[in-house]
Amino acid sequence: MTQERPHGIDVLRVFCAADGRHGNALGVVRDGRPYPDEKSRQALAAELGFSETVFVDDPERGAVDIYTPGLRPPFAGHSLVGVAWLLDLEVVNPSAGEVWARYDGEFTWVTARPEWAPPLTLRQYGSAAEVEALDVTAPGERSEMRVPPTPEGLWGRRYAWGWEEEAAGRIRARAFPGRGDGIDEDEATGAAALLLTARLGRALNITQGRGSQILTAPGPDGTIEIGGRVRLV
Repeated sequence: MTQERPHGIDVLRVFCAADGRHGNALGVVRDGRPYPDEKSRQALAAELGFSETVFVDDPERGAVDIYTPGLRPPFAGHSLVGVAWLLDLEVVNPSAGEVWARYDGEFTWVTARPEWAPPLTLRQYGSAAEVEALDVTAPGERSEMRVPPTPEGLWGRRYAWGWEEEAAGRIRARAFPGRGDGIDEDEATGAAALLLTARLGRALNITQGRGSQILTAPGPDGTIEIGGRVRLV
């Protein structure tokens, strides 16, 4: 971004690689009171242009409100990992439900339920190289992206993945949100990793985008942990 950010906003990168690079940008508004309604929050999220922006309404309870540049999702994995790390929270409360956080060395983990994630198409490819070779298409353009239509005929939110090393649970992935909000590819998406872990039923080590890293692990009662590194920009 070239414009000056409004005061009181922290910018993080979530799910960074081991060397601290990459990760998905996240804006965190520590005090949501100057943006009292959905209209003002949506306008700020669109102005910032990050994949997601989080407004903190009550840091004691971990009450947060999440926005993309054009939507208000009830849950977003990279948002919750980031805000938990920034504010050192034990519990985060988006509109989807209560999310517990823990800290393990360089990784921050949150526990969530797959049904909280927005719907998307999980598309498996034959190799990591096939995933890396995919082109990003402009919103509304289907033919230029070398992704065949799914059996469901869905051309919206897509998550392309392939095994790098199946025995070790290593996956190469890329996410194409298809929202038409100027973000054609997400660098790292916790919600998609949540759904893929639920489908495969095993712990995963996901390399997404240019080199972001997402770790996941199935938990009790159908919950799943999502973990990653966070850096303050």
